Amino acid sequence: MLDEKKVKLMTHLALYEQTQGEEDFKISAYYRKDYVSLHVIYSFISVTIGYVCAAALVALAGFDVLMEKMSNGFILLLLLVAFIGYILIVGIYIGISSYVFNRKHKAARQRVKRYNHNLIKLLKMYEKENE
Repeated sequence: MLDEKKVKLMTHLALYEQTQGEEDFKISAYYRKDYVSLHVIYSFISVTIGYVCAAALVALAGFDVLMEKMSNGFILLLLLVAFIGYILIVGIYIGISSYVFNRKHKAARQRVKRYNHNLIKLLKMYEKENE
């Protein structure tokens, strides 16, 4: 005879496995520090590539002004401003991505723990039924 509680629990487990479970299992396979560090490194690389591309576009757009005001002091000032802007943007972006991926790992880990708890509950239901 089918037990309504078991059917509901199995349906809930199957639905979780098909929706969020696959991604959550991949995320929770990492330690939180490793998961966050990996994504912070990806973020750093992405921001660096984006910043270099944006700086190249700005430099090409303002090339005529740069040639008119060509002096060592002006070029040094532009490089200093570009470097400080890069450091600020990278710092902000890394801080945000660290926070986001830390929360994402924590939420996924909690869902996987709840899933494991429900699996144990289902196993106990089957053991109780077989006794």
